[in-house]
Amino acid sequence: MSELTRGAMSTEEVLATLRTLQSADLPAHGGRTLAYVYDSGLADADAVGLEALAMFASSNALDPTAFPSLQRMENDLVAMAGGLLDAPTGYAGSVTSGGTESILLAVLAAREAAGLEDPSMVLPTTAHAAFHKAAKYLGVRAVVVDVDPRTLRADPRAMAGAVDGSTVLVVASAPSYAHGVVDPVAEVAGHAAARGVRCHVDACIGGWVLPHLTDVGPWSFAADGVTSISVDLHKYAYTPKGVSLLLHRSAALRAGHFFASADWPGYTMLNTTTQSTRSGGPLAAAWAVTQHIGLDGYARLARGARQATLDVAAAAAGIPGLRVVAPPDATLLALATDGSCDVFTVADEMRERGWYVQPQLAHRALPATLHLTLSAATAPSVPELVVALADSVATARGAGPVAVDPALASLLASLDPTTLDDVGFARLLAAAGLAGDDGRLALPTRMAPVNALLDRCPPPLREALLLGVLDRLARPSGA
Repeated sequence: MSELTRGAMSTEEVLATLRTLQSADLPAHGGRTLAYVYDSGLADADAVGLEALAMFASSNALDPTAFPSLQRMENDLVAMAGGLLDAPTGYAGSVTSGGTESILLAVLAAREAAGLEDPSMVLPTTAHAAFHKAAKYLGVRAVVVDVDPRTLRADPRAMAGAVDGSTVLVVASAPSYAHGVVDPVAEVAGHAAARGVRCHVDACIGGWVLPHLTDVGPWSFAADGVTSISVDLHKYAYTPKGVSLLLHRSAALRAGHFFASADWPGYTMLNTTTQSTRSGGPLAAAWAVTQHIGLDGYARLARGARQATLDVAAAAAGIPGLRVVAPPDATLLALATDGSCDVFTVADEMRERGWYVQPQLAHRALPATLHLTLSAATAPSVPELVVALADSVATARGAGPVAVDPALASLLASLDPTTLDDVGFARLLAAAGLAGDDGRLALPTRMAPVNALLDRCPPPLREALLLGVLDRLARPSGA
């Protein structure tokens, strides 16, 4: 039994322990963590969201007749999103726990409506990994199509050519997470509609920003052929996690992800999402924050984050050794390095300077990159960010690219990810210097050598290795 659970702790002890645990985390506020979290910089919006979260934490959206307040708030959020996303008369939507659930449900609805034995969906290579999760969970085969190598956007003609009699869904991103560019949604959706196939737009990260910008082509329901859109509120609506929305062009298109079961002696189970019990806390918090900030407020926040992104991109383009991978369409930025250094060392250097930027490993012909998510709270600190980035790249250039141990690289090349077991993984950790004295995982402070090693691995091996890491991280103390 853990020392933490042997006896009751006082309120002060509990909170002190939580603060100690949290001290090792990345900061969720302040605008210096450029992935995973989103910060409006508005303390009053944060406060009202947290109060609503606590107020409705014990409410359950499982039964809308028991907690009608939650259904009212859900309908309000869907209506707000419908206005932003150019939804037509008759549209419908559901609140989910996050972008992945929204995507899973979009795929499920398409699969159920088609009723095919071997369904597939057509994705650009830059589509979010959640679609690959949906493929695995739901048995909808992913047909992956290369993007245009010049723009990194989906290639509408190539995607149209991949559609066949098994296709139940075609996917576009607004924008893509990895590179921050919006796919040519109107063309992709038009080709899909011509074949009678649904088209889902993954606007999880851009759907609350793009409506306030004027220099992006049609990507919402304004584009004919778009049948569903996902948009996360816990991203650029700046609400507490986790809340996302999935909107469909019509209620009939949504029906495939509803679930009902009366074939048991308890209550008839009715669900709009994969969840049954749903805490009302995140839903109420999202309602509170969106009502508090309002559409005019979101327009200001979106423009601020957008300008910050353009300013960082312009500065990065002038830093020796660094380049912008693609001109950003919204508030995401991807940077790559030349042969003088690597992005993994730059990421480590940025971390030492108090900034978190996310390394992205190479994929097919695409190079390893740094991902930056710019939120409204980052905007005032752009000059500091640019200085830190320039200094980090200069230090990385001085050190040169990370060298991968040839013997370790050879060992990795000999591994079969399908047969890598726990014993073999333990040996690999030891060979890589990642095993502690007790044999447990011992990650270094600087991750560049580890990331450089992973960058050499093909995706199936990379997945197996990182699943091994996750397995070891997710083991109880003393086990």
